Amino acid sequence: MAASRRWFHPNISGQQAERLLMEKGQDWSFLARPSSTEGAYTLSIRRNGEVTHIKIQNTGDSYDLYGGETFATLSELVQYYMENQEQLREKNGAVIKLKYPMASMDPTPERWFHGHLTGREAERLLLEKGKNSSFLVRESQSKPGDFVISVRCEDRVTHVKIRCQGNKYDVGGGEMFDSLSELVEHYKKSPMVETSGTVVYIKHPLYNSRVMASSLENRIKQLQSEDEDSQKSNNAFHEGFWGEFHQLQQCEFTGMRFSREKGSKPENKAKNRYKNILPYDYTRVVLADGNEDLGTDYINANYIVWTDDDQMIEPKRKYIATQGPLTSTMLDFYRMIWQEGSRVIINLARITERGKIQINIYWPLQEENGEKLFVFEQPDSTGKKEFICQYRVKLLNETGDQTYIKREMLLSKENKDGKPLEEPRKIYQFHYMIWPDYNVPDDPGSMIDFLERINNLLDSLPSPGPVVVHCSAGIGRTGTLIVADMIINQIKTHGFDCDIDIFKSILMVRAQRSGLVQTQSQYQFVYLAVQRYMEIERQRQLAGQTNAGREYTNIKYATGAVEAAKRAQAMGHPPPVPPLPHPGFRKRDVKLPPDDSSMQYQNINNIDT
Repeated sequence: MAASRRWFHPNISGQQAERLLMEKGQDWSFLARPSSTEGAYTLSIRRNGEVTHIKIQNTGDSYDLYGGETFATLSELVQYYMENQEQLREKNGAVIKLKYPMASMDPTPERWFHGHLTGREAERLLLEKGKNSSFLVRESQSKPGDFVISVRCEDRVTHVKIRCQGNKYDVGGGEMFDSLSELVEHYKKSPMVETSGTVVYIKHPLYNSRVMASSLENRIKQLQSEDEDSQKSNNAFHEGFWGEFHQLQQCEFTGMRFSREKGSKPENKAKNRYKNILPYDYTRVVLADGNEDLGTDYINANYIVWTDDDQMIEPKRKYIATQGPLTSTMLDFYRMIWQEGSRVIINLARITERGKIQINIYWPLQEENGEKLFVFEQPDSTGKKEFICQYRVKLLNETGDQTYIKREMLLSKENKDGKPLEEPRKIYQFHYMIWPDYNVPDDPGSMIDFLERINNLLDSLPSPGPVVVHCSAGIGRTGTLIVADMIINQIKTHGFDCDIDIFKSILMVRAQRSGLVQTQSQYQFVYLAVQRYMEIERQRQLAGQTNAGREYTNIKYATGAVEAAKRAQAMGHPPPVPPLPHPGFRKRDVKLPPDDSSMQYQNINNIDT
């Protein structure tokens, strides 16, 4: 995925930039915008409670801050100063940091819009995944604020510049349109003609699954609308959630050929709950105290981690996705828990569903004196069984309701005499009771509450280890919860302005264990769960702001924040979530006036490099 350029606000004045940064930002929040000088741009940066404006020179060949380093594109200039925080300085040596990008909204919710994609990346996408007349729309690299239609014409890709002037769009002559969507719809019906005389047809949109978190609700509505339209036209596998999920299935079918030999070995076959659901060899959990030749190093489980380097996100959680333990694999399950230092187990399956056993009871029951013992023995060189260790699991406490049960247990690794070999560990099992097999919970909010309680506990533990997640097979419900938790943690870390990509995130985890997120309804549920989390968080933050306004009526900022949030909500914009900035408003009908002479412009002629 290309780097985001959400910090560029094409239709905002200096005064509006100041208001946006002061109301929604924090110190070192910044944005870039067109300058009142034709062809030039301005960086607006909040620092020390006020906004500084730095003019960016566009010579036609390069961009610079009227001195210092030169760059081929505006994006490269901003990226450089974001990555090199000490390089941008005033004449007196004071550092000016570009730390928190203030995001703008995409100009359209249409899925054919790919944002900050380079021409070369567009060509690669269209040639690899498109067909003749496939197209996408992207931001112009050479002139921020303009756009480009990239179209596949047989075995080549042509690029058509879209000008944006006075909030109108055109392709360099002819009819002007009020929005990108209107322009694209027009040229889908009336093809364009290149200067060479070649007719350019745009027929098949190449969809982008990336979306800003704060725009997820609009994306969900669009996908649902496409589903409805597809069903009416009997074209259910090409649009909407069905289309994305069908594409996901095709990607896995054609692109993932990882070895699963260990799970199919004769000595391991009986350890698999389902004969065809096996772990990938390269991500499987290997039980280090076992013997590969004997199969005692095997368990049907895979490590699941965030591997999308493009988004530069440090993974907050690591997971292990596994099947529900069989009676014969309970020992292996606790060996894994001990080896990995895992303190939290998430169980998403009921013991029986639709008359079939989904999981075997591997935790202690009160009626069994609240204790289970598992002995680990291995054959020695003579074939005689040799005692290795034993694992004792004691039930300490059990609480819950019809939604979920929380079990606190003590896990000990012992010698033959029952004496601990290491310090016993407290582990926790969260058992979600209302997730039907092959389906999804009725209310995403119940799962968000479930995840919040788990994450609160995980955050309180100094070394929680990987979170062990299982249902029955360890793929459908397991994958759905893991991906939802990953995306939610991404938003918690980077705010509502961050880009999320549920489609690619599922593709990413499926490359670590096959079949994660098994059905279209589970795929859609990830979207709905993430959206529900954001709704809850917005309500919580708005309530906090309201309380602050009541308690501190002498502080204008507190009251103003409440009023700003209410105004934004009335206008259809979600309220901001401090301290991370929300993209705020984006007035499309504004004409850029000359910059106010009272604004603080910083002269950066002599940048220390």
